[in-house]
Amino acid sequence: MSSLAEIAEGVRSGRLDPVLLVEQALQRAEDSKQLNAVVHLDADGARKAAANHTRAGALAGVPVLVKEIIEVEGLPYRCGSASMDEIAQRDAEVVARLRAAGAIVIGLSHTHEFAYGCTGTSNRVGPCRNPHDPTRMTGGSSSGAGAAVAAGIVPLAIGTDTAGSVRIPAALCGVVGFKPAYGTLPIDGVFPLALSLDHVGVLTTTVADAAYAIAALTGTTEAVQPSATRLGVVVNEEYLDYTPEVGAAWSTAISRLSTIDVRLPDWAESFQTAADLQGPEAAANHAGRNTDLYQPDVQERLREAAAVPITRYDAARTKATEITAAMSDLLDQVDAVITPTVLTTAPPIDAVDDPAGSLAVRAQLLKNTRLANLTRHPAITIPLPTPGLPIGLQVIAKDNNQALAAADLISRRLEV
Repeated sequence: MSSLAEIAEGVRSGRLDPVLLVEQALQRAEDSKQLNAVVHLDADGARKAAANHTRAGALAGVPVLVKEIIEVEGLPYRCGSASMDEIAQRDAEVVARLRAAGAIVIGLSHTHEFAYGCTGTSNRVGPCRNPHDPTRMTGGSSSGAGAAVAAGIVPLAIGTDTAGSVRIPAALCGVVGFKPAYGTLPIDGVFPLALSLDHVGVLTTTVADAAYAIAALTGTTEAVQPSATRLGVVVNEEYLDYTPEVGAAWSTAISRLSTIDVRLPDWAESFQTAADLQGPEAAANHAGRNTDLYQPDVQERLREAAAVPITRYDAARTKATEITAAMSDLLDQVDAVITPTVLTTAPPIDAVDDPAGSLAVRAQLLKNTRLANLTRHPAITIPLPTPGLPIGLQVIAKDNNQALAAADLISRRLEV
């Protein structure tokens, strides 16, 4: 698939036809229906937008999917839940920016209900399936975005990330997932999970495309240079509690990079702090809503969230400031820190059928991604070379450009 820059340049020059690009994307979506990655395909709207396209913009003619918790005017606004059946009355700000840059929204991608889950298995239309093995999960909550980009349906998808929801499906599906620094992309028009942790991010096939998309959506000039030389590799044992498959890919990657050992802020304290922030905020966002039709796992998560006392929430806000300062100090000493993104390859979808198994799966998926939401630093996952199911490497850095530069450098060294 051509890069985002190549597609846009081709449309602007007249070499590529946006109508044909849309038709091809719609056909790929139809051919991949079994993945359940696209929950609503706006064929008529996309065709109309393509036919009337001005051939202008940094994302001219690029077909895009938007996560279904993000409002797209005139399209269903359901957040993956049987409890909602609304039509969006406006475009979220990030969608308005997509259109202004010339992108064409072809539909909505699957989410774990209300973005409150990391497996991608709970949605009114059923689980999303991994393109590499449809019996396995995509991860979540930006499940459809990861699956759609991996399956080649679209070259760009917009997701959200509160505890890893862009990076987890990107890692399990073998694509690039970038959660830029907090506030880089606006959350206006996005159904909130936990406002102090919510980020909007992008999923693409390459680091260059992720950088290009962020530049297009923020009106900035790309400044990514493969210049990072001080790569810190995590040594906290919790971040390295991986399966043999992940361990083999991780060890091979590290052996090909020049790194120095670094210790991240205490894992248990960071993880609990993020959870104590997320829970009460999520409970508040769902207060007064009829949760009877919510998926069972989301109902349970909200019950747990409501049980977090306000004293713990207040303490977590204070602790978050301390942890963020410690992380910033560390990122002053190295250009980036790298960790495995997820500690396992994509688990079977039916692993969540048993409550105990579901808890273990969630722990494996979430363990390494939550810190960057708590500290609000940018984090990106890139695929590692592996003969089996996809495995991701996570890069955390002090600013967006440094994260992208480090990821680009690592990708080049690993020839990803």
